[in-house]
Amino acid sequence: MKLTDVLRSKARTEAAGTAPPEVGYEQEVIEHLPIHLIQTSQYQPRSTFDEDALDELAQSIAEHGVLHPIVVRRSQVGYELVVGERRLRACRMLGFETIPALIRDFADKQAAELALIENLQRKDLRLFEEAEGYRRLLDEFGMTQDELAARLGKSQSSIANKLRLLKLPEAAREIISREMLSERHARALLRLDREDDVLKVLGQVVERNLNVRQTEELVERVIQRVDVEAGPLKEPPKRTLVLKDLRTFRNSIKSLTDTLQRSGLEVAVEERESDDAFELLVVVRKPVGVREDG
Repeated sequence: MKLTDVLRSKARTEAAGTAPPEVGYEQEVIEHLPIHLIQTSQYQPRSTFDEDALDELAQSIAEHGVLHPIVVRRSQVGYELVVGERRLRACRMLGFETIPALIRDFADKQAAELALIENLQRKDLRLFEEAEGYRRLLDEFGMTQDELAARLGKSQSSIANKLRLLKLPEAAREIISREMLSERHARALLRLDREDDVLKVLGQVVERNLNVRQTEELVERVIQRVDVEAGPLKEPPKRTLVLKDLRTFRNSIKSLTDTLQRSGLEVAVEERESDDAFELLVVVRKPVGVREDG
């Protein structure tokens, strides 16, 4: 779903109602609004902005002007931004007093949806910012995952997978965002229930620059309660049973053979003992008709 598609769809809806039929997205009047009257969007999913990219945009605007108007809606104190946060910030950096804008009559749900779509199209929206944007649309406007997926042109499973990432502790989210780890790194951590385990694994992932497969192996070690700083997984230690009293061993065998005999099996036990050894032979005869299938 492209941003312009949504805007054109809204324009066609208005045209079918109160707006003049000839008014469309491309033909709307662009106004130059005072920048100090424009508030940032309450539905902006992005919490951080690339300063270098903003500097480049400001240089481009200083040379060529604002090529595409921002989109706003009226508010009680002026206007609220719907689309065009980076352009607005760049113009403020340049000290502009006005900015070209389209004034639209958007409801809250449409404003939130457009803010998210604009940022998704830039491809640099951070992982948890995107997930939080999804959750807000679902929680505040009662949308289902299927409805949201259809509006954004995504699959329902991709929406669900992003939302699952919000189960990670806040501290873990901050590290993943700061270190720019991938979504697959984050998804591997979802198998861990304890926050301290998640943070311990993340520390190793960052320190050792682990890829996704190595991260998954590390998570498996933690689940098995193996030292996360160890090398390859080790086989569990073998246990050896030490019998200090031979009578205990004989009694255990007798108990086993008695159980087999009570179940209807024919069992024969032969014992031989010397000065340095005790030999025991247990023979269990097969019942008639029993086969050994592989």
